[in-house]
Amino acid sequence: MDFESMYDEFYRDVYRYVLSMVKKTDEAEEITQETFTKAIASIKSFDGKKDIRAWLFTIAKNTYISKYRKEKKVILCGKDEFSVNQDSVSFTDDLEDKETAFIIHKFLHTMDEPYKEVFYLRVFGELDFQKIGSLFGKSDSWARVTFYRAKNQIKKRMEDIEYE
Repeated sequence: MDFESMYDEFYRDVYRYVLSMVKKTDEAEEITQETFTKAIASIKSFDGKKDIRAWLFTIAKNTYISKYRKEKKVILCGKDEFSVNQDSVSFTDDLEDKETAFIIHKFLHTMDEPYKEVFYLRVFGELDFQKIGSLFGKSDSWARVTFYRAKNQIKKRMEDIEYE
């Protein structure tokens, strides 16, 4: 099964599963996108013995737990409780900080297309993925993946700046 068909077929199920854990649509979308990124990176390890949906749900749950451990929040996941601190700033909070926003805008000017335009349309144009995909003559799945990759490029750049 190729990535795009897997994404198209299971995105909604994984998204709903994640949304049931996080209760926030933007966070659910981010975790779902990261789930598919991890799934494609480890597709060779999927042996087909389990249902692919169950495999994706496992990746989603682990992604959710890892994300909140990194952000040092307290999360509840079923009967498990993970306790951690809270000193991390979220990606959207970074955009609200004017200096950080300026750095991001500078980096956006150096990004390749279509990442730059998809990011602008999603964040600043507030378009949904279906509309972004249709602008490019692509699917909403393509728009989600492209946005996720753009966001990861920006995050990596921000981390690089912190370490300079």
